[in-house]
Amino acid sequence: MAENNTKKTLQIVDIDAYAPPQIACRIDKVAMVKAKLSFAQTFILGILAGVYIGIGAQFATLVTCDSTLHYGLTSLIGGIAFSLGLMLVVIGGAELFTGNCLIIMGYVSKRITTREMFNNWTISFMGNFVGSLTMVCWMYKTQQFDFFHQMVGAKALLIANTKVTLTFKTALARGVLCNAMVCLAVWLCFSGRSAADKILSIVFPIGGFVASGFEHCVANMYFIPIGIILRKNPEVVAAAERMAGKALDFSQLTWRGFFINNLFPVTLGNIVGGVILVGIMFWFVYLRPHISFSLNVKQDFFNK
Repeated sequence: MAENNTKKTLQIVDIDAYAPPQIACRIDKVAMVKAKLSFAQTFILGILAGVYIGIGAQFATLVTCDSTLHYGLTSLIGGIAFSLGLMLVVIGGAELFTGNCLIIMGYVSKRITTREMFNNWTISFMGNFVGSLTMVCWMYKTQQFDFFHQMVGAKALLIANTKVTLTFKTALARGVLCNAMVCLAVWLCFSGRSAADKILSIVFPIGGFVASGFEHCVANMYFIPIGIILRKNPEVVAAAERMAGKALDFSQLTWRGFFINNLFPVTLGNIVGGVILVGIMFWFVYLRPHISFSLNVKQDFFNK
């Protein structure tokens, strides 16, 4: 009986994280994909991202509403809960304006046009806004604000009022730092080879920015409108004043206060943080022409 001399091929599976030059190339390639999405695709995925971030925002509000822990620990718990939102965006697939600031890398590499980049940003921003307001409507209908003797509603109201009373410079600076951390979370996600890798990459950058009190324009599309609605509920207002231990001034908690005092400076800061502090910096290091240590990586990646 003849022996079977068939050789078995051993397949090697690489489980190491992608190196930073490879991450840069992956984001560069994804920028081209995002730029080619239709208006409907970008808008619908933008709505989903707004809903997902709203889910994370309400979750963070819920778990911290009656906490008696130290302020820092309570903030950390809220930040970890909020990271659910970006997990849903990244793993589930959606178009989040703040994360999409990283497609600037594809723009400066001349892989996408100015029009394609701004179309993606504008359409995803509009979709995020619609999705966030949709989530506000759903959460109001759930009457979650009545949980724990209106403490959930009171916490939401206090969060919203704090955000609309920030100065322009403070809101801008917190917006810059926030989206630097969001885009770093996305950057780390591109290093992962599995869903578990991506989830772990998200938790601490996102938990860190929330715990640090930084400002995210899409999250605020949920946080502030829900507060504007709840300020008309006398029981929630009374619970908020008991929680704060003093009478509160909600005169700035209006739609004008939302757009002028918070959304405008925070969005501007988010663009600066994501585009300049992360996108441009990493492009300059890894993707600009004549960078010898990344040329082979770039060529190999785009030949796949």
